[in-house]
Amino acid sequence: MSTNFVSLQTERSLELGNMTRVQELVLLGLSTSPERRQVLFAVFLTLYLLTLLENALIVFLVRSHTELHKPMDFFLGNLSCLELCYVSVTMPSLLAGLWTGPCHVPFPACMAQLFFFVSLICTECALLASMACDRYVAICRPLHYPLLMRPQVCLGLAGTSWLGGLLVSVVKTACIASLSYCGPNVLNHFFCDVSPLLNLSCTHVALTELVDFLSAIVIFCGTLLVALASYSAIGVTVLHMPSAAARHKAFSTCASHLVVVGIFYSAALFIYCRPSRVRSMDLHKVLSVIYTVATPMCNPVIYCLGNREVHAALFRTLRWT
Repeated sequence: MSTNFVSLQTERSLELGNMTRVQELVLLGLSTSPERRQVLFAVFLTLYLLTLLENALIVFLVRSHTELHKPMDFFLGNLSCLELCYVSVTMPSLLAGLWTGPCHVPFPACMAQLFFFVSLICTECALLASMACDRYVAICRPLHYPLLMRPQVCLGLAGTSWLGGLLVSVVKTACIASLSYCGPNVLNHFFCDVSPLLNLSCTHVALTELVDFLSAIVIFCGTLLVALASYSAIGVTVLHMPSAAARHKAFSTCASHLVVVGIFYSAALFIYCRPSRVRSMDLHKVLSVIYTVATPMCNPVIYCLGNREVHAALFRTLRWT
């Protein structure tokens, strides 16, 4: 009797071990057509290099010019530093898939990519909310701005954003890595993302989906509500300003940030703020391109278009070279 019980337990352990022994995942990438892949590779390589150049230039300007040491510029430097890491997490696997076809990624490497991606996207949400709060204080409480947005506060907000992103990512990645993946091991995406990985799991994922959903509510919806509340208060203040010139100046200081928030959250919330598995992976990939490729490339341009101080710093830098 005891021998049979031990045998059954051994067989059960072996079966569970076999279920979780997926050694690598295959990323299908954006396209399976060789001709289309060549064109897309050239396009996305150009976008990747341009994104690195733009954001590295913003970080350099913020660090090297004293007139750009204001709170909003400090957050912009943090955001550009984040974007440098962000595109370097997702773009290499996208480019590898376009160059060689379906990309074989070891399971630990896939989990590492997921960890850094989730950490950075959560950090970006918190930074965007911090920037919205900065605009609220600057426009609605200008006399208290030097005190409320002093360097210690800015450092605290930025540090909390980075640390919060890491903590959320630890929980989400641990939950997803603990699932069983018994095949198939083909991921219809260009990087290791949450929803495609949940689709591959062969075990019950209700708890993991609940954790994913709750974290999305806290991070995405929470920071979005902070941004919306800030801009609602800004809107009321701007409407009560006595002159059209004052209203235009106030609106111009936050228009670029409002555009970035709209683009980022529109794509991200559509994908992540729902507990069910995403079935339309082609749509998922298209939207992922928006916030993993287009947004990091466009952010420096959008923020610098109306920023005269950044224009002046860039002009002096180019003149010195």
